[in-house]
Amino acid sequence: MNPITKSIDLGDGRSITIETGKLAKQADGSVMVRMGNTMMLATVCAAKDAKPDVDFMPLQVEYKEKFAAFGRFPGGFQKREGRASDYEILTCRLVDRVLRPLFPDDYHAEVFVNIILFSSDGIDIPDALAGLAASAALAVSDIPFNGPISEVRVARIDGKFMVNPTFDQLEKADMDIMVGATMDNIMMVEGEFKEVSEAEMLEAIKVAHEAIKVQCQVQLELMEACGTTKKREYCHETNDEDLRKDVWAKCYDKAYAVATSCNTNKHERGDNFAAIVDEYKATLTEEELKEKGSLISRYYHDVEKEAMRRSILDEGKRLDGRSTTEIRPIWSEVDYLPGAHGSAIFTRGETQSLTTVTLGTKMDEKIIDDVLNNGRERFLLHYNFPPFSTGDARPQRGVGRREVGHGNLAHRALKPMIPTDYAYVIRIVSEILESNGSSSMATVCAGTLALMDAGVKIKKPVTGIAMGLISEKKGTNFAVLSDILGDEDHLGDMDFKVCGTRDGITATQMDIKVDGLSYEILEKALNQAREGRLHILGKVLETIAEPRDDFKPNAPRIEVVIIGKEFIGAVIGPGGKIIQGIQEETGAVVTIEEIDGYGRVEISANNKVAIDAAMAKIKGIVTVPEIGEVYEAKVRSIMPYGAFCEFLPGKDGLLHISEISWDRIEDMENAGLKEGDIIEVKLVDIDAKSGKIKLSRKVLLPRPPRPERPIIKQDNGNNPEA
Repeated sequence: MNPITKSIDLGDGRSITIETGKLAKQADGSVMVRMGNTMMLATVCAAKDAKPDVDFMPLQVEYKEKFAAFGRFPGGFQKREGRASDYEILTCRLVDRVLRPLFPDDYHAEVFVNIILFSSDGIDIPDALAGLAASAALAVSDIPFNGPISEVRVARIDGKFMVNPTFDQLEKADMDIMVGATMDNIMMVEGEFKEVSEAEMLEAIKVAHEAIKVQCQVQLELMEACGTTKKREYCHETNDEDLRKDVWAKCYDKAYAVATSCNTNKHERGDNFAAIVDEYKATLTEEELKEKGSLISRYYHDVEKEAMRRSILDEGKRLDGRSTTEIRPIWSEVDYLPGAHGSAIFTRGETQSLTTVTLGTKMDEKIIDDVLNNGRERFLLHYNFPPFSTGDARPQRGVGRREVGHGNLAHRALKPMIPTDYAYVIRIVSEILESNGSSSMATVCAGTLALMDAGVKIKKPVTGIAMGLISEKKGTNFAVLSDILGDEDHLGDMDFKVCGTRDGITATQMDIKVDGLSYEILEKALNQAREGRLHILGKVLETIAEPRDDFKPNAPRIEVVIIGKEFIGAVIGPGGKIIQGIQEETGAVVTIEEIDGYGRVEISANNKVAIDAAMAKIKGIVTVPEIGEVYEAKVRSIMPYGAFCEFLPGKDGLLHISEISWDRIEDMENAGLKEGDIIEVKLVDIDAKSGKIKLSRKVLLPRPPRPERPIIKQDNGNNPEA
């Protein structure tokens, strides 16, 4: 065993080490990457040959965090790791999106990349190391790969950029961006921001790329040390150049005519493209089709792609006839679903989202129990993409990675605009009813509309747009496309989604499918995206300009009161007796938690009367009795010497028999009081030693006048009548 180790200096006292040759040696490639106490193993295995008729890259990336890495037991009855969490799925996608475009176009063997977090102290964020680990494992293998790549996170804290910040540092950042790149080119960007400018985002990408170049250079040195610069030979495609030329000669002009016909109907346009290859295949015999059918389909795909691209680059004509900066027609509507707390339809071209907002209480919070992330989420966004949205006749099999990724992007875009410490738990659900380009951006727009319809006082409305790119090699001739179609995404070179308010970007996601994306193109795309976003924002504000003044009648009402930490126990009571009693008596739902040394009490109900009643009881519990104050009290018990009265929840005082009335009362039977009576009393004294409280009722009653005494005149000898 002779392990090889390389080190990357991050320049701030931290370093990353990559070790190979010690663990998982039967895999085609394996490395252990370590940063501080964070350690993850990445392995890669590739099939020796491609499966028959496979003409794509069958790559599968898995990222898994072991609970033992942080000294924890998994939750649930099984007490073992189960299905991937959303965080693990999102990390897989980050890695997959950078690796996939860099495998050779003609390499079709199955490739499995597995990344496992084995150690962490909760300080460093592991997802920033996953891309580096996966690429290093490929680097030390003989699997063909046009890398290396790496990924880093860049955060801006107090105006300064930091590469791969810790969890604590990220909490203070106004910018969180993940960038994946090769030595020369940006391949992937994903991040969330607090309304930053396009120039600031571009600067962060440049900082990330400089750090990535260093990490790629170390991987090249690792390849040299391992002797893996030469990759395995393969032959996964059997081509027929004469057939390729024939398909191009007989189909290209027809495909170009369809591409420039400016047909706005997606399915009709698709049928017209399909008819061309069907017509070509009809000229062949059954035996020829059986032998060459898959090759014809592959070659025609290239024909269709080139026709669409040339139409844009040479004539400026997009498939649906729009200019490169034109946005498809938009219409939207709010309050469409009467039973929802908020709802909206947003339609842009042939993409449509029906989105709902549901308002809930603390009891509706999502519990997060990941390896390194434990807590609760109060703002949820779920995205659903049923097959009928694209006219596909197939069953819907639950939520896939795509739904998780698209929902996460919309979530990151809208979350900064939710008011801080908002009393309600919010759940947005976007149902995509039609799709032809950027349904995630439709979700952002529909989410903004539905939030305002629900009466949520968002800080600012957010909209999003998807940008595309058609370019020739080295970027000498290119076109940046606003509001791309599904075909422009599939056949183009870039999918760049940008979300934000009028004042800045809140979230972004970019995937590049070609080499050679310059910062000039990136800057143009960002500026063009801003113009498109503002156009869409104007359309959204035509539908609803600001949040409604009040919630819908069927929405729950919530009020929050902050109390001293010392009163939490008093509100809860022994065994929860007090808080349960408040809920039973008022019909409101009351929850309480300690936050930053204070008690946060949340009261919710469907009517204001119940909330006010519960609020009065809680305020009574936390109110400190004051001498001289007048209270409404309830007679709890009658004693021979007076009555004990509850003047604040849980606080009793003695109303002595002598303090009931100005008239003398001989015994309590004649006092005119019974248990359950509500009377007004005044707190007249609190014993300093015992804390006993003395109440008086008579001081609040009019004092009867004193009886007049008879006047007796005295004889002083001068009174003649004496």
